[in-house]
Amino acid sequence: MHFVSLAAAVFSFQDLTTATPATAPSSDTLWLWIAMGVGVLALFAAFALAKMVLAADNGTAEMQAISNAIREGAEAFLSRQYRTIGILAVVIAIIVFCGYNFSPRTHDVAIKTVIAFLVGATCSGLAGFTGMYVSIRANIRTAAAARNSLNGALQAALRGGAVTGLVVVALSLLGVGALFFFFGGLDHPQQVPYQLVGFGFGASLVALFAQLGGGIYTKAADVGADLVGKVEAGIPEDDPRNPAVIADLVGDNVGDCAGRGADIFESTAAENVGAMILGAALYPVFGIKGILFPLIVHAINLIASIIGVAIVKTNDSEDPMSALNRGFYVTSALALCGFAFAVYHMLNGVNVHPEWLLACGITGMVTAFLFVWITQYYTESKYRPVQSIAEASLTGPATNIISGLAVGMETPALPVIVISAALLLSYYFGVRGLADVHIAGIATYAKGIYGTAIATMGMLSCAAYILAMDTFGPITDNAGGIIEMSNQPDSVRDKTDKLDSAGNTTKALTKGYAIGSASLAAFLLFSAYLEEIKTIVIGRVHDAQALGIPAFIPPGWSFTNINLAEIPVFVGALLGAMLTYLFSSLAIKAVGRTAQMVVKDVRDQFRENPGIMEGTSKPDYARCVSIVTGAALKEMVLPGLLAVGLPVAVGLIFRHLSASYGSGSEGLLPGAYSTVPTINGTPINLAGASAVAGLLMVGTISGILLAMLMNNGGGAWDNAKKWIETGQYGGKKSDAHKAAVVGDTVGDPFKDTAGPSLHVLIKLLATITLVLAPLFL
Repeated sequence: MHFVSLAAAVFSFQDLTTATPATAPSSDTLWLWIAMGVGVLALFAAFALAKMVLAADNGTAEMQAISNAIREGAEAFLSRQYRTIGILAVVIAIIVFCGYNFSPRTHDVAIKTVIAFLVGATCSGLAGFTGMYVSIRANIRTAAAARNSLNGALQAALRGGAVTGLVVVALSLLGVGALFFFFGGLDHPQQVPYQLVGFGFGASLVALFAQLGGGIYTKAADVGADLVGKVEAGIPEDDPRNPAVIADLVGDNVGDCAGRGADIFESTAAENVGAMILGAALYPVFGIKGILFPLIVHAINLIASIIGVAIVKTNDSEDPMSALNRGFYVTSALALCGFAFAVYHMLNGVNVHPEWLLACGITGMVTAFLFVWITQYYTESKYRPVQSIAEASLTGPATNIISGLAVGMETPALPVIVISAALLLSYYFGVRGLADVHIAGIATYAKGIYGTAIATMGMLSCAAYILAMDTFGPITDNAGGIIEMSNQPDSVRDKTDKLDSAGNTTKALTKGYAIGSASLAAFLLFSAYLEEIKTIVIGRVHDAQALGIPAFIPPGWSFTNINLAEIPVFVGALLGAMLTYLFSSLAIKAVGRTAQMVVKDVRDQFRENPGIMEGTSKPDYARCVSIVTGAALKEMVLPGLLAVGLPVAVGLIFRHLSASYGSGSEGLLPGAYSTVPTINGTPINLAGASAVAGLLMVGTISGILLAMLMNNGGGAWDNAKKWIETGQYGGKKSDAHKAAVVGDTVGDPFKDTAGPSLHVLIKLLATITLVLAPLFL
């Protein structure tokens, strides 16, 4: 019966906008074809880059043997992982279809909802798989190029990473754009954005399991390899005698390439859908151009990123990070110019002040820069936080861990101030930009919230280049491992060490960027959820009035005031905060259990085959890869199901407990005035929707803070160890180094498993509540 009400509610809120025709002028629809055309061109550019990278020299036979082992392990894991995710996605799609199809009133909506969900899941999976396909082949090309020049290796790695960036953003743009067109968005632009929420849910579902499974894999292998290899056996990183070294190199790809690709895909998809929903609310102001604006921004993102990647070059004496930063600055400058063009040509309605709306976008771009800078400060060895952890290592592992945890707890302070300022400023600029627009039904809140949506678009306007820099990290890490294991000259290793150092920095920076974009995208989706609840409720009131049933909407009513003094809302908020900690606990424990299996296997191999340490025989790499693959896939299921199930349970339970806890759904006394919409004298039950809003709001806040602690704290631990390895405090094999390795091991599941998975979690909470919003009423 819940699915009947869900379907009926969706149908009713879609009917709300059919009172007046909303067909867009043909000249305005041209923007859709421009965005789609750029998306297709970006896929061709990605194909050309992939072809260029794969045509390069692939090294010696010994290098190829190592690369092939990495490739086979990564492909085997991803194929098994996507089979598991695919089964879950199909089961969810069938349940949703049956529920929507149960009522004759929602028969047409059922097909669209399921199609949007499956397209989102497929595009997310395809983006991750395509990016990893190239990255696990670009690693050996980068290693081979490093034998000749640093510039050749840098370009091979960045172009390999750019394939991921371009494919992720292009598929997000094309997926949303194609669904908008085929669902009739050009004829009914105010209705169709609500039908696209399934796309975001599909993307979120795949992203959660891809990031979680990949994170468990990569850190279990890394922790196991470090504890036995570095601490117990005293052998260097990427030493071919370590049985877990191939599993460690495989993990870099499945975690940082496929996992982060799915994460950024989810951000762009969620931002597209959320901003289009808010644009539909302002249709009388901008027309269809306000709805299509997010797609054009990502088209600009693709063009700017392609040019940014193309201009990157260096020489053997320059720090590779300087070359990558130049590309980022060029991409940002081009994105700003394109953003300004789009604002002045698309958001130029009557009495609109586009300069204020451009200021919203600039606010988002500045926020991205500040997040990158703050992450650099907390994770680079030339700054106080990392050096303080390294100094604490002189007195042992305990003080290293205490210092690292303290740094991690410090890290959310500056980012929270930046996010707060960005939301306040963009809201204010949005209100100022539309201050002279006076149209019935468009409140000041809607104007300000659209300003925050534009800021989110601004922050994601360089996403393709940022993701290219992120994927650059595991490619160079793998290249260094291949060079080390194939016993190449020290001069070649020096080049890959420079690239690996830059790659570690880019991975840390993109984690900061990812949580910043997730924060703004989550707020955008939260606003879209409130807007959807409001639209559904108004639709129900209008349906009742059409049937002659007394129904009432208080003047100016909007579902924007969530009262924490109500018990269901407070409990929902408390459960939302709890979810982020329990989810993180499950993810970290999964890494610990899997790492124990790796440690046991490595010890067993050393004991069973003494020739491994003597260098006279090779370890069984495949055995370790198989152990980590099976364990990671098993361990990812429980935290994933918890994240999907809790918001649904909260909404359904409190929908039925509303009368017991005075949530505004009791019958009114005669002559009493209701502050919420009523049908036949009874207030509409908003308890479930309000409780879920509390969970979503506080869960998002808690998740953001915890993710920052884990990302930056883990990154600081890692770079403290690397700083000591440069010769500080006794260098490698010193007591300080051993203590730093322990701290790095503690930080590994923080920064590469739980932290990045929380990015996805907070967006998944928003997308699942958007899809199932009518179920909570």
